[in-house]
Amino acid sequence: MRVALLLSVLCATVASAQSAYDIIIRGGTIVDGTGQPRFLGDIAIRGDRIVRVSRLRLRGGPQTRVIEATGKVVAPGFIDLHAHLEPLLALRGAESHVRQGVTLAVGGPDGGSPLPLASYLDSVTRGGVGMNVAYLIGHNSIRERVMGEAARDPSAAELARMKELVAEGMRDGAFGLSTGLRYIPGYYSKTAEVIELSKVAAASGGIYTSHLREEGLGLMDGVREAIEIGRQARIPIVLTHHKAVGRQMWGKSVETLAMVDAARRRGIDVMIDQYPYTASQTGVDVLVPPWALADGDTAFARRVRDPMLRDSIERGILEYLLNDRGGGDLKRVQFGQVAWMKELEGKTLHDFAVMRGVEPVPEKAPPLVIEAVLNGGARMIYHIIDEGDVRRIMQHPQTMIASDGRLTRPGDGKPHPRAYGTFPRVLGRYTRELQLLSLEQAVHKMTGMPARRLGLATRGVLREGAFADITVFDPVQVADRSTFEDPHQYPVGIDWVFVNGVAMVDAGQYSDRRPGRALRHTPPVAARPTPRRR
Repeated sequence: MRVALLLSVLCATVASAQSAYDIIIRGGTIVDGTGQPRFLGDIAIRGDRIVRVSRLRLRGGPQTRVIEATGKVVAPGFIDLHAHLEPLLALRGAESHVRQGVTLAVGGPDGGSPLPLASYLDSVTRGGVGMNVAYLIGHNSIRERVMGEAARDPSAAELARMKELVAEGMRDGAFGLSTGLRYIPGYYSKTAEVIELSKVAAASGGIYTSHLREEGLGLMDGVREAIEIGRQARIPIVLTHHKAVGRQMWGKSVETLAMVDAARRRGIDVMIDQYPYTASQTGVDVLVPPWALADGDTAFARRVRDPMLRDSIERGILEYLLNDRGGGDLKRVQFGQVAWMKELEGKTLHDFAVMRGVEPVPEKAPPLVIEAVLNGGARMIYHIIDEGDVRRIMQHPQTMIASDGRLTRPGDGKPHPRAYGTFPRVLGRYTRELQLLSLEQAVHKMTGMPARRLGLATRGVLREGAFADITVFDPVQVADRSTFEDPHQYPVGIDWVFVNGVAMVDAGQYSDRRPGRALRHTPPVAARPTPRRR
């Protein structure tokens, strides 16, 4: 009698749990984000959480939605560890990211972030967003707030103020400190300054991500500096969008990856993120020697009017065109977004020279670069990365996938295709076609690894109790469609994307809903000492 009663109670409990499932994703190939082997199974969602991951068939109640995922891969939602979210308040649906399967993106990279962070995150929360977002606090933004674009060391008072702003950003919920040491004004800082600020972020359990001071001829020194900052500040490091820029540096990823391995053997926690393309994107002013940009636009305009200074500036630009972002060929330098001359978008510096009646060779191009900067600048795409380095870096066990892409929408200039295609490209080209990674490795690099780097135990994995951030894709069809010539194309093969249990992509169709959240980092609580017994 007692056994029968227990069985009855058990059956009732199971039936109650099953009827409470909101969604069951049935029969898919589950790749759970941990790097462990795939398996066939079902996943049940209730509210914003995963409540069952089962190798056995799950049954729901009459209100349960069942999604048949036979032949599909069910993975955690992808985490973009390096995203340019500056347009987020205007593009709250984040369609260009969500359609890639991204459910969490980290903004504030390369040293640039909203200040103050707390009020910005509040505004994100009030209006809602299509995916989860998290932020780093930016060194460049802080330095500019305190010192403007001055090319000098901070005073003791200025350094103290910058440290206060880093601490404030961490209290506001930043996940760490980002630097853009190739950009103004971060370029003017010395290593010691960055170490002091990184120590503040480390004290709150943050990470350090670095756009290296140089990615071309100075690449090795840039990697060494980032590792040294991490060592002295005792902070986890990410070498962000790691690459080797310019022909002279092609193949040098062998050395940079060896440096990462050597640092890790010494106990320094250094990792990498990377986008899967042979071109970078940044401003046209990266072709200008940084000393010439000190103190802002009006100072630059004055310098180029001085014949002697202009000669030095033009020689510096030529050096970059030949040996760095220019790649020695004006056809490698492509205009992405140009507010002052829209017809240049998609064209190259070679085309611009022809339009101006100038011989299209690097030696004649510096005045064109100066003209672009004086007109307000431009977003540029630089085709200066070797495919061999891309593959080598991607295969490294400490490399995560990140887009470095900017939120965008169709018709908005000629953006880098990474804004639409990063994650499907890794799954389609590098995993399925080239078999450079196993499916488990690729998904791990997009999910569990970045989640662990951020200290997020309940995202980036498919397990009971985790948030229901889930991407379902067709492993045979998934692919990027965005190209440098025609970038505004969404990927194919991403069938469902759930953000906190809400379908943002449903059977391939995007729905502009706002289930995303502004995540705030919480510093780890120090363990209290166990009181002595008397």
